[in-house]
Amino acid sequence: MSIEEKSINTIRCLAMDAVQKANSGHPGTPMALAPAAYVLWMEHLRYNPQNPKWFNRDRFVLSNGHASMLQYAMLHLTGYNVSLEDIKQFRQWESITPGHPEAGMTPGIETTTGPLGQGIMTAVGMAMAEAHLAGVFNREEKIIDHYTYVFCSDGDLMEGASHEAASVAGHLGLGKLICLYDNNHITIEGNTSLTYSDDVGKRFEAYHWHVIDLGDRGNDLAAISGAFAQAREVTDKPTMILLRTHIGYGSPNKQDTPEAHGSPLGAEEIRLTKAFYGWPEDAQFLVPEDVQTHMHQAVQKGRHLEDDWNALLKKYQSVHPELFSLLEQYRTKSLPAGWDKALPAYTPDKGPKATREISSAFLNAVADKLPWLVGGSGDLEPSTLTLIKSSGYFAKGMYDQRNIAWGIREHVMCAASSGITLHGGLRAYAATFFIFTDYARPAIRLAAIMELPVIYVMTHDSIGLGEDGTTHQPIEQLASLRAMPHLCLIRPADANEAIWAWKIAIMRNEGPTMLVLTRQKLPIFDAGQVASAEGVTKGAYIISKEQGAQPAAILIATGSEVYLAMEAQQQLRKESIDVRVVSMPSWDLFRGQPPAYREEVLPASVKARVAIEAAAPEGWHEWVGDKGVIIGINKFGASAPAKDLFMHYGFTVENIVAKVKGAIAE
Repeated sequence: MSIEEKSINTIRCLAMDAVQKANSGHPGTPMALAPAAYVLWMEHLRYNPQNPKWFNRDRFVLSNGHASMLQYAMLHLTGYNVSLEDIKQFRQWESITPGHPEAGMTPGIETTTGPLGQGIMTAVGMAMAEAHLAGVFNREEKIIDHYTYVFCSDGDLMEGASHEAASVAGHLGLGKLICLYDNNHITIEGNTSLTYSDDVGKRFEAYHWHVIDLGDRGNDLAAISGAFAQAREVTDKPTMILLRTHIGYGSPNKQDTPEAHGSPLGAEEIRLTKAFYGWPEDAQFLVPEDVQTHMHQAVQKGRHLEDDWNALLKKYQSVHPELFSLLEQYRTKSLPAGWDKALPAYTPDKGPKATREISSAFLNAVADKLPWLVGGSGDLEPSTLTLIKSSGYFAKGMYDQRNIAWGIREHVMCAASSGITLHGGLRAYAATFFIFTDYARPAIRLAAIMELPVIYVMTHDSIGLGEDGTTHQPIEQLASLRAMPHLCLIRPADANEAIWAWKIAIMRNEGPTMLVLTRQKLPIFDAGQVASAEGVTKGAYIISKEQGAQPAAILIATGSEVYLAMEAQQQLRKESIDVRVVSMPSWDLFRGQPPAYREEVLPASVKARVAIEAAAPEGWHEWVGDKGVIIGINKFGASAPAKDLFMHYGFTVENIVAKVKGAIAE
């Protein structure tokens, strides 16, 4: 048995043994793809196991994340800090080898995958980041020069997400994106012929990809290696390598069956399979010494690759000192002193202004000071107002530009924004109408799981968008997205709150931030009459205090409804009812405040509370208590002018006043 075959069988057997021990997992795909993984990692992929975050490494994304044991085996065998004990703890509590790869948990994992289609979309963002940074920084010295490799499955390509990813990558000509399609013909329910008859090669050719069809050569190392080499020679378009493999390869009773996909093979079948490989049948988690020595060559190779790059970087620094300094700013994404000094402060005479308008003012005030900030919208820039005016559009041959035109592809917009941010050196924002978070939610959820500081700019936030009607008016979105861990949602009430919301988004590094902004124009509060909008940083603040020692009631509102609460406060004062108004743009930020501050804003002694928000009421009892009143919306919207909708749904000063009186009476 050659050392290559022995190494490949080690990968296969580790996968079988780990899944069997966990009594859970997917052994078949690692068994099928072990030759391709071996060839890629040993002959083509540029990485340093001792420094998994080396900046100029190639990126590898396992889009078919259910095959995670394939990647864990490769990480262990090539010298990453993934031990054999970690392999044995596959899918166990506090293990670094979870059921699907998770970024930040396992050294060498670039992104969290598992939901099919997400990995290939995220990889598109990584390739875009490489292209942009190369466009900005490369001179004679190609200081940014690496590839993004992806393994994907039948399921990835069935998902509509793959269409968005492939369309964008082909249109942009991302020549350093190389995908290998594991065409194993099996899904959970049976043969793919039950549901799937696409001509994948023609499909990707139509997307302007370079296609290499290897056919049934899943064990032909030379052919697989040649395909990767050929793919790198094609510089003007991404490559899709089609490889027919056999799931559960070598299993005498389960190869090419669904039973090899998502369940342990069973102890007896593993023995029979190991016999087919010429492997000790009763050995478990065996890594032969010669395999370890052979595959650990990756450690020295990786060290030399990074050393060579560091030498090139040193030369680059001496020849281009200003560019080198700028590159360091990109890599750290540091906020330079005074980055926010040019931000506008708004007075009532500058209004009314829709909070969406503030995105343009903010972005263009900070764009030059934060050159690593890139992004765009899903074909809605004239509405979301998120164009960086000093830059053009990122496009084929113009990769150094900062504005990204995603087209009507919200899903890949958000997933690739994660990829851009994960790559390093850049930070992405993504903009669309708030209702269209429904198209992108899986990608937003993964960004939250990974705690990526992606910024989502979501406009047209409520029934206030008006005549577009039911289909475009968000109702349940606020409640559902507030329920997502690690996502900080901010719904500002006026222009100055919106400026602070953007500042918070830029300064946050521990998770994604979603800015929920209005289409309709809102009055600008008089800074001399209300509390500073800096209160947004605390999630909720007393924007307008009661006149006496203790309020009779507290009005709590977000976004466009804060102004209504302020108007109601004035009306109630005329009737000698003294109330407090709290602007609460971010539940998440408010929860993070010390108990003393939360008590200061919402004292437990004041039971009469009224929440006002033009959205589903779910969740508001956390702030108003069991006896509090919520003015919300329990049905979908309608097509009509915004002022009529607010009136019909009860968002009027008169209704708020009546609800406050009722709450006090109780």
